Amino acid sequence: MSEGTDRSFEEIFFPAADGLSLYARDYRALSGDSAQKAPVVCLAGLSRNSRDFHQFAIALRERTGKRVVALDYRGRGRSARDDNKANYNIAAEYGDVLSALSSLRIDRAVFVGTSRGGLILHILASSRPDVVVGAVLNDIGPVIEPAGLLEIATYLNRGERPRDWAQATAFLRATHGASFPVLSDEDWRDMAEAIYVEKDGGIHPDFDPAIAQQLLTLDFESPLPDLWAQFKAFENMPLMAIRGEHSKLLSAQTLAEMSGRQPGMRQYLSIGQGHAPLLHRRDVFSAVAGFIDSI
Repeated sequence: MSEGTDRSFEEIFFPAADGLSLYARDYRALSGDSAQKAPVVCLAGLSRNSRDFHQFAIALRERTGKRVVALDYRGRGRSARDDNKANYNIAAEYGDVLSALSSLRIDRAVFVGTSRGGLILHILASSRPDVVVGAVLNDIGPVIEPAGLLEIATYLNRGERPRDWAQATAFLRATHGASFPVLSDEDWRDMAEAIYVEKDGGIHPDFDPAIAQQLLTLDFESPLPDLWAQFKAFENMPLMAIRGEHSKLLSAQTLAEMSGRQPGMRQYLSIGQGHAPLLHRRDVFSAVAGFIDSI
């Protein structure tokens, strides 16, 4: 079913604090009783968008009845590109999340943050803990491994332009196949449709190239700033951390340190996946949905 005819979600456009047009998918609660429960808000990775969560959102709503919302930050998906490229930063994207919560009338929610979304969630939990009912960190923590970020910077800046969907899928499998041996042909095609968009007679990555170009300015030989101070805010709320078995961004050592600092944190290791695990695969989904059910 094409995006234009999919009726499983409502498309919402709303303004950021600076007036930029932003976009969200709203998978409405299945019943009035479910609508009274805290919704689930999904925050995507650096160059990714709300389509990453489509299958997860549908399955989670079916299981829990809850409302699920997925966002496109500025410069991604159907949100507008920002003329001021310096605004592609975590502080501005945190502001985009606050704008979404206000526009969608969400006072409190369970948040699922994948990669960059999890970094934003660290800021949200430390600055607005009243909003966060519970948190899921998908392959992200207070410490980012420079080697993993360098790998992301390299493949995002290759400038590949697949000629069709088959080639787009092949590009992804060639780049990430070693880290995701468990994915099926359908999973790779789904990933391609989440990452790329068909427009102007071709297949293009669905984000502003300036987002990836910013990574090239980083010093990958030095440790990156950590978020341990912000991570402390999670001690007052239910927390789950997922790590892909082959992740190069979230190390096993960092995950162990996270658990040591937050003994109540629930952990899940996604076997056969890298950065970042697909949340709708049966094993990961069961673990995450069970955690959200317990809140």
